[in-house]
Amino acid sequence: MKKNLTIPFVVVFISLLFFSCIKDTDFDQADDIAVTPVIELNLIHFNVTGGDFFDTITSTPILTLRDTTEIRFLDDQEIQESLKRAEFYFKFTNSIPRDFLVNFQFLSEANDTTYETQANVITGSTQAPVITEFVENVEGDAILQLTQASKVVVSVTIPSSSAELEGALNLQSKTTYYLEF
Repeated sequence: MKKNLTIPFVVVFISLLFFSCIKDTDFDQADDIAVTPVIELNLIHFNVTGGDFFDTITSTPILTLRDTTEIRFLDDQEIQESLKRAEFYFKFTNSIPRDFLVNFQFLSEANDTTYETQANVITGSTQAPVITEFVENVEGDAILQLTQASKVVVSVTIPSSSAELEGALNLQSKTTYYLEF
């Protein structure tokens, strides 16, 4: 005797369809969604030698070297409003037998200082270069000041110099921006 299985199958399928779990969806929650991208960018890099700190024409030491880099990422209004935190990472490799003070001055279009930080670089040698790492976290009220910057001026200061000074100071840096849209 053959049984028709189609009817029980349809009854079970319809029962499952009516009694399956369905959660009420609140489409107003879509407004609570936040996109939080993290963006990493190279910031500044340089390589200066011991000879860069001495003027051979006038035979005088040059105790401070400066360089300016434009920061185009922060000039966007939407980025300025969405930036929650920035983290600067600086890695110095020093083979010059001197300590250094490195100052990072963030400037507005009008050359007003909006944010400033500095790092001390430890003495190295040509035989044993020393790595100094420095991390600066910027958040809260300071992030508002940072977003007003359009360029950064790096000043590298050495306590003394001579024509015989050997070695190099290398900087590699990056910035990590934490946004929330």
